[in-house]
Amino acid sequence: QVQLVESGGGLVQAGGSLRLSCVVSGPSSFNVMGWFRQAPGKEREFVAASSRNGGITAYADSVKGRFTISRENAQNSMYLQMNSLKPEDTAVYYCAGKMWGWNRETMQEPSYDSWGQGTQVTVSS
Repeated sequence: QVQLVESGGGLVQAGGSLRLSCVVSGPSSFNVMGWFRQAPGKEREFVAASSRNGGITAYADSVKGRFTISRENAQNSMYLQMNSLKPEDTAVYYCAGKMWGWNRETMQEPSYDSWGQGTQVTVSS
């Protein structure tokens, strides 16, 4: 059974940085992995995604230039470096894996096959 486990969340002041990690265990071969987030009272939204070798990446407009997604396939890991954090970045962050390759649904939740339990990120003003 595939498991995705996020870590690295926490409380940080506005302008600070955090690095989220997602470790995949069990039989898996995700062509695409992504990060989503859900703020209180809001729907879960796309944050970033990366192809297997990192050659293709995508970011939500709200995080472009501040967040960087990366993958370490040898360790079955994915990371999200978050810089210049803002209070509006406060949310539970989820990692997700997608078996199919990159396509126009890559930024859509339903295209992902496996999800982690989430890690809380809180940015204080």
